[in-house]
Amino acid sequence: MTALENLIQTLSRLPGIGPKSASRLAYHLIKTDKGYNTTLAEAIATIQDKIFPCSVCGSFTEYDPCPICSDGSRDRTQLCVVEQPQDVLTLQSSGAYNGLYHVLGGAISPLDGIGPEHLSFSKLVKRIDEGGFSELIIATNPTEEGDTTALYLRHVLKHHPELSITRLASGLPIGGDLEYADRITLARSLRGRVRF
Repeated sequence: MTALENLIQTLSRLPGIGPKSASRLAYHLIKTDKGYNTTLAEAIATIQDKIFPCSVCGSFTEYDPCPICSDGSRDRTQLCVVEQPQDVLTLQSSGAYNGLYHVLGGAISPLDGIGPEHLSFSKLVKRIDEGGFSELIIATNPTEEGDTTALYLRHVLKHHPELSITRLASGLPIGGDLEYADRITLARSLRGRVRF
């Protein structure tokens, strides 16, 4: 295998990168400045030494606790539960939420061998037992696994009547057309309709 073939094969193992995209990236790297390639290689080689999960919320950080958990100006009565660390960044970019987070590390998926014991439910329950939260926002993905995880969360937290449990709305995207929406999205939109 040539060096180029090896690079293409290695790049194609990244999520969302198929063989064609990997090939375009490889050829771009060949033509780009050698200093950039060195910087990129160093950033990739050292990322796991510099980034680790926050001991409080589980989001990726360079400092422990992470900047969000350390920020005293955040609303400490709200806790948003997400599947993955990148979900925290996505929600933060909306600018619409100023509470705390808890990262589960995935979603319940029996077919993939992922049960509740593989995720950070016990840590979540401990945080809630320590008190202070009045609302738990479930922000799992609108998939079968995300729905199963949300239902499990509701079940686990049924002994906390003081806790308002909400779930992110799901349905039609802004600017979308009804004719292009799948039936599951339409059904969710109808069930989640709000007073106008």
